[in-house]
Amino acid sequence: MATNRRVSRVAELIKREVSQMLLNGIKDDRVGTGMVSVTDVDVSGDLQHAKIFVSIYGTEEAKAETMAGLKSATGYVRSELGARVRLRRTPEVIFVEDDSLERGTKLLSLLNQLKQDRPPEGTDADNQELTDE
Repeated sequence: MATNRRVSRVAELIKREVSQMLLNGIKDDRVGTGMVSVTDVDVSGDLQHAKIFVSIYGTEEAKAETMAGLKSATGYVRSELGARVRLRRTPEVIFVEDDSLERGTKLLSLLNQLKQDRPPEGTDADNQELTDE
């Protein structure tokens, strides 16, 4: 079992290397249909598995096509990681779509809508509540 510090260092190294591969290493045309960025890497404690969270910008079709391209490129990514990162065993690679940015944007828009729907403070509605008591 690796220490937490080592796991986080390996995760950052994998994140950096996979980001470089996305820029100029993966030749699959499907990966280029949507703009892809690596948001996070989760490495297991024994350094045998790596979940790579990717954020894809584009239409739903482009997202699905890009994820299919990434899933087909997992063998290439793993072999490249083995060559670039000096580990005893190269971790299994799993690509996971990260939609946290979209959920955050949706949440912010809902909060902004609630703020606009709420009457401003100091209006007659507030004064009416005070006189009813």
